[in-house]
Amino acid sequence: MTVLKVPSAANPGHELLQSALAQLDRAAKALNLDPGMHRFLQQSERTLIVALPVTMDAGHLEVYTGYRVQHSTGRGPGKGGIRFHPSVTLEEVQGLAMLMTFKCAVTDLPLGGAKGGVAVDPRKLSSNEVQRLTKRYTAAILPIIGPEQDIPAPDVNTDEQTMAWIVDTVTMMTGKHSPEVVTGKPVELGGSRGRTEATGRGVAFVTLEVLRRQGKEPAETRVAIQGFGNVGSVTAKSLAAAGCRIVAISDVSGGYAAPDGIDVARAIEHVRSNPARTLEGLAGVTRISNAELLAMDVDVLVPAALEGQITRDNAHEIRARIIVEGANGPVTAEADRLLADRGVLIVPDILANAGGVVVSYFEWVQSRAQFYWELEEVEKRLEIYMRRAMELVLAKATVYDCPLREAAFIVAVERVASAITKRGIFP
Repeated sequence: MTVLKVPSAANPGHELLQSALAQLDRAAKALNLDPGMHRFLQQSERTLIVALPVTMDAGHLEVYTGYRVQHSTGRGPGKGGIRFHPSVTLEEVQGLAMLMTFKCAVTDLPLGGAKGGVAVDPRKLSSNEVQRLTKRYTAAILPIIGPEQDIPAPDVNTDEQTMAWIVDTVTMMTGKHSPEVVTGKPVELGGSRGRTEATGRGVAFVTLEVLRRQGKEPAETRVAIQGFGNVGSVTAKSLAAAGCRIVAISDVSGGYAAPDGIDVARAIEHVRSNPARTLEGLAGVTRISNAELLAMDVDVLVPAALEGQITRDNAHEIRARIIVEGANGPVTAEADRLLADRGVLIVPDILANAGGVVVSYFEWVQSRAQFYWELEEVEKRLEIYMRRAMELVLAKATVYDCPLREAAFIVAVERVASAITKRGIFP
């Protein structure tokens, strides 16, 4: 995922948490949820805050703050990524952990929700410093993670290399080879084929499914994608392959537009060959701002960067007819209501970008069994899970006469509450 500046919101982590809580409240009301269960789901089961001393290359000591939050393990072990970003706060991680609970539930995975993060700008650290920080963080949260407790994965500014360092740390500290402790690993260490592309493929799948149901041909569809990291670039590549015209993309270096369509393959290769790993210098495009990209007159807008990108302050500028949330929480609760009132169709994050966690589940299963699937099987199973989840959410939206976001939360909250009720409250 790509790092972009968050517009307007002074505390995006607070916005994210409040947005998640507001969606939980709506689903609880629709389901007439038991008040005690509602209060339970409003809170995280476990929160760990850790101080992380790291010896820097220059020899001095820096101390960073890290978090691991487990929102719910009612349906299974916690599952959720780890992000390294200077804006990481406890509220942000709590909100993301809650979203993971419901994302796993809406796709019917036997997993709960968790999230982790470290407040750091990894771009200002050397590779060795990031490695030491990762291993210190892993050691600090090791008491509460594990294949039957809580399984981390990559997120903002972390990747398969980060996961490999975590595997090494756990293996050295426990004396047991532990590839199943994380997902999103390199294939050489037990990672699943197709995991890197899974989130973007899932976003593209639900986008194409919405277009199909609306009777709109991909060739007639103009798409703007905010964020050109792993999720955004794979989404762009998949939608372009299906015939959609990608008219704008952006990353940390800025926005880039081309009314006749951007050559996505060339843009991906440009990023790969650019020493800064950004779109800076891409030829044949017009430079635009992040705000201009969000406000473009397109058929589909895919915010695939960070949370809190579309708020009450800029919701009135959005002209896209369909928004597919590639990132977690890119549309705040208030903006969501404003856009829904205008008839904008929003495919929510807990459904739209669930492809990553679905294939993470596949990877966890494969690592535990030490039996690995071919790419074709991974992609076939991913489509089954995404199609099943989308059809159920669409059906719930019809039954409850509500937006897709509320329908997705209704599906998820009902499943989580039912699992906790059937287990019984210990003791």
